[in-house]
Amino acid sequence: MNRKYPAKLLRIHISESDRFGGKPLYEAIVAKCRELRIAGATVFRGLEGYGDTAELHRSHLVRHDRPILITVVDSAENLETLARTVEEMMDTGLIAVSDVEVIRVQKKEAAHDGKGG
Repeated sequence: MNRKYPAKLLRIHISESDRFGGKPLYEAIVAKCRELRIAGATVFRGLEGYGDTAELHRSHLVRHDRPILITVVDSAENLETLARTVEEMMDTGLIAVSDVEVIRVQKKEAAHDGKGG
């Protein structure tokens, strides 16, 4: 059964070298998402990128500073809470919010029992 509903998409742009509480910032953000029971979050590591400082972020021989993009989908209310929290965790970065329509796809149980369908 497919179900459509309005939601928000939060995109968090940070750097691989960013830290919070002694661990990578992206790990801390995903942990916070789970703690807040956010519907879902995915972390993407970019090959190269830059932000408002025009400093190029990419993998070097000595240090790794590639761009990181975290995408999160949930209700406007939940993402507003998350955005405030993430903003406090970040030193630099960008948070972008967009309206989206979510289509939740969930197949029948019979399709998962290995008998085909």
